[in-house]
Amino acid sequence: MTCRSFLFAVLLLGAPAAWAQQEGPRQLNTLPQAAPTPVAAPDTVRPQLAPPPTVSEAEMRQQQRQRQMQSLPPANTSRYAVGLKSGQVYRAYDVEIKQPVFGRNFLLLDGQQRIDFDQVRYYEDETGFYVRTTLPKSRREATLRRDRVGRLSLYSITRTQYAGGSPFGYSPFGYGGFGMPYGGGFGGYPYGGYRTVKTTYFSKENGPVQDLNIRNLGVAVSDNAGASALLAQARRYQTITTLSYVAAGGLLVAGLVSSFNPNPGQSAVSPLVYAGIPLLIVPLVLQGKQQNSIRQAITIYNSGNNAGR
Repeated sequence: MTCRSFLFAVLLLGAPAAWAQQEGPRQLNTLPQAAPTPVAAPDTVRPQLAPPPTVSEAEMRQQQRQRQMQSLPPANTSRYAVGLKSGQVYRAYDVEIKQPVFGRNFLLLDGQQRIDFDQVRYYEDETGFYVRTTLPKSRREATLRRDRVGRLSLYSITRTQYAGGSPFGYSPFGYGGFGMPYGGGFGGYPYGGYRTVKTTYFSKENGPVQDLNIRNLGVAVSDNAGASALLAQARRYQTITTLSYVAAGGLLVAGLVSSFNPNPGQSAVSPLVYAGIPLLIVPLVLQGKQQNSIRQAITIYNSGNNAGR
């Protein structure tokens, strides 16, 4: 066998094996598939962000209430002050007013220390600030609540009084006015009864307590033209109110007398009675305007606004 014949025989024997190795993965009647794309390895260096936690509606409302409470100013945890006439001042977390059936009234501080009312100049508790002072035209001390602080400070005292036999439970000359008794509710129509009466006073620059009326206020605010003009307006309302009550009272009395002695052919109720009713309504409207003028005068004086001077 020649060398050429030997090489040809080797090629014939090796060709089927190579052909099978190349075509082995491919199946019949299919196209060759592209090589798969390499998948990138996960990034283990960069930190993965966790999804935000879900908050329920109740928790959201609770968080909102907490934010609202945090926006409020801090609570006043200081103790209440109790000042004595001697100049001594006590501090207590709890101030109670004791009114025994027998004996004098006293203050109880923190449930332990007792102080007689006769020694107290002022005190405060959870309901407000109070002073012990002598009322005008009186020699006895009374406890007044301070309602407003300023150059003109307002004080008040509340009592329960018997309304008497007035059919409406209040006097028409004192109802609803500053410096005069005014209270809530009627007095048990038509037989009278008890009512709560609040009387207001004032003091100028911590001076003596005075009755809150137009005359006293006019003297106190005489150095402020704006407040004086408002008080002059309130004085006019007061004059018209008084004249209306006098005229209404005269018409009612004349009407009642005429009704008891009717003329032949006259109605049982005199027309004068009906004429006096509107005159009783006018003062109720004017008294509201009078009070508003007094309030504005006090506000202007306390704010230092001297418009109109």
